[in-house]
Amino acid sequence: MNLCDFAPEYIRSIQPYQPGKPISELARELGLDESCVIKLASNENPLGTSPLALDAMINALHDVALYPDGSGYELKAALSKRYNVAPEQIILGNGSNDILDLAARVFLKPGAAAVYSQHAFAVYPLVVQMIGANGISVPALDYGHDLPAMLDAITPETRIVFIASPNNPTGTLSSADDLLRFMERVSRDVLVVMDEAYHEYLPEANKPDSIKWLKQFSNLLITRTFSKVYGLAGVRVGFGLTHPDVANLMNRVRQPFNVSSIGLVGALAALQDAEFVQKSYALNRAGMLQLTDGFRKLGIEHIPSYGNFISFRVKGDATNTPKVYQSLLQQGVIVRPLGIYEMPHHLRVTVGLESENKRFLESLEHAMGELA
Repeated sequence: MNLCDFAPEYIRSIQPYQPGKPISELARELGLDESCVIKLASNENPLGTSPLALDAMINALHDVALYPDGSGYELKAALSKRYNVAPEQIILGNGSNDILDLAARVFLKPGAAAVYSQHAFAVYPLVVQMIGANGISVPALDYGHDLPAMLDAITPETRIVFIASPNNPTGTLSSADDLLRFMERVSRDVLVVMDEAYHEYLPEANKPDSIKWLKQFSNLLITRTFSKVYGLAGVRVGFGLTHPDVANLMNRVRQPFNVSSIGLVGALAALQDAEFVQKSYALNRAGMLQLTDGFRKLGIEHIPSYGNFISFRVKGDATNTPKVYQSLLQQGVIVRPLGIYEMPHHLRVTVGLESENKRFLESLEHAMGELA
């Protein structure tokens, strides 16, 4: 036996998370100029970064020789004021993925179980397997969460339920009434992780008052991110809101300085940039209409989405999906294949700028024509 054979089987059998293909990688592979490639694969903000955040981060570069504030005091204070929660209820993370990982490390162990939906974010089963716990995948309902079935799937060993609303990669949304009903019925000894990474893209009428539920449910953890609407994906800042006792445990296993000084000041400034958030929301709404209209004209089915992305079905059998994906790559357009999400007929496209959406639709039409 060699050293690696002594690693637990549940570690050795992990399939690593596959991010969207970087622009530089495709440019190298195909000999393209990077400026000719558009990436619509990772649900990034096509407007870039909040100008206020960008200025703050540039100014903070002078202090990168110093460690960041490990407590994130100023960012926590701003989040506390924004969401009307105590600082003791906040956990800061290296992206919201970090918060998901912390929750798993605190509440799971070999033999424990976690429940999540089919077609849900790939990180959920990953953090569960990383601990050696058992993942319970509940069949989706119309590509969305079947909350009653997820409730029924809970066993005495279940310690976490992951719920994404809107869900990535399908864009489906669980209603506030359904979510609240779930919280009222679930056992208080099961942590419900409500992943709201795309919350800011929801119309006001569809936004649940989930943060207010924290006063009622001590077993609720809400996760959000600065990677999407705030445009800070590259500096990795996310946060969790929960009961102080839960936050205390999660902060015990959180790595020191898990959020960089650049990330802390960028997130703090981005939080104040309401104009940028509104522009991002408006662009996304317009782009969503542009893409769905394009799909309609091309006769392509798609899943109605509440995020900043759309999953669409490639015509024909599943062998056509990689062909269309590769054709788009050859044309310098990066989207996301969804085979790992048990959606072999689908690809996911991020809503981009008007010009990017137009180029994607033209490239997609060409790719579909090659199948004929």
